[in-house]
Amino acid sequence: MDSVSIMRKKNQKKLISYSAFALLLGASHSFADERIETIVKAAIEPVMQQQKIPGLAVAITVHGQPHYFNYGVASKENGKAVTENTLFEIGSVSKTYTATLAAYAQATGKLSLSDNASQVLPALRGSAFDNISVLQLGTYTAGGLPLQFPSEADHQDKMLGYFKQWKPTYAAGTHRQYSNPSLGLFGYLAAHSMEAPFDELMEKTLLPKLGLKHSYLKVPQNQMGLYAQGYTKDDKPVRVEPGALDSEAYGVKTSASDLLRYVEANMNPASLEKPLQQAIAITHTGYYTVGGMTQGLGWELYNYPVTLDTLLAGNSSQMAFEAHEVQWLTPPQPQRDAVLINKTGSTGGFGAYVAFIPAKDIGIVILANKNYPNPERIKIAHKILSALTE
Repeated sequence: MDSVSIMRKKNQKKLISYSAFALLLGASHSFADERIETIVKAAIEPVMQQQKIPGLAVAITVHGQPHYFNYGVASKENGKAVTENTLFEIGSVSKTYTATLAAYAQATGKLSLSDNASQVLPALRGSAFDNISVLQLGTYTAGGLPLQFPSEADHQDKMLGYFKQWKPTYAAGTHRQYSNPSLGLFGYLAAHSMEAPFDELMEKTLLPKLGLKHSYLKVPQNQMGLYAQGYTKDDKPVRVEPGALDSEAYGVKTSASDLLRYVEANMNPASLEKPLQQAIAITHTGYYTVGGMTQGLGWELYNYPVTLDTLLAGNSSQMAFEAHEVQWLTPPQPQRDAVLINKTGSTGGFGAYVAFIPAKDIGIVILANKNYPNPERIKIAHKILSALTE
């Protein structure tokens, strides 16, 4: 046999072995997808039926490999199916984006979290914010700012007047009171320090730097066909309405695929520019503890492994509506190896939950076009993550 024939045979053998490997790899991915789909379906379908959720998207990343599972419809009116590109309102999960922008402002030398709010925004001088730090606003410990703005102050042109006359219930730094005005003002100060409007900084700086191309504060007209219709508990159609500091506190609309990219950027930020890596580390830092939860910036952290009861307590109505004394960590605690990081988010017609475990390189996104109870979201995610990390 001549040398050309021998070489041809060797190449054929290589091709066959590569093909066999590719088939084996494809089969293993297919098996993994089927296994994950079985786990997800078992967790999702009973809750969708019980809560009458029209549409729901689940996205899971496992070792950098994304998996998407979509159920129901984005709109009951037109029957359009949910996909991984359907846009959902994510409510307070937006706070983690705001926190990342503020942390980026610190990492680039524009903002100091230890400064008092009135140092950053002179319009607040002579108010309680002379003695409230930027960090305290970002961790809900300003002294009892309420969950929502009073209706008469819930306008962009009235919110500064509200803050100027507001009187704390507690000494700054002593109590956690979950609050849209608190986190909203935190984001507003970050934008002020960067000398640009918040929406512009988010949509033209932070989101592109994170590689997010399908996330918005204001959904463009050419993307409106992908914007899911939200539904109230009474099944009435609704979407979020403008309010004071709405972009900062609860304004992001995004898809399961883009939100999963955001999770992956949080778990594996090495490919991002240095200041953004530093910003993500700042948001994953533990500042104080309340029960079994450690407060980061935007994100909330738990020692891993974590029980379902601990997660339910940390994401409970009591945690959202009541004030809790805090135990500050001195110095602040960098992200631990064994940690679960999470955040819930809701608007009138949407419910979101994000959780990830960096040490396991696994994360989950659950988006629904109905505001259903937080405990149901936590149970779904805990069930799926537990099955996938066994």
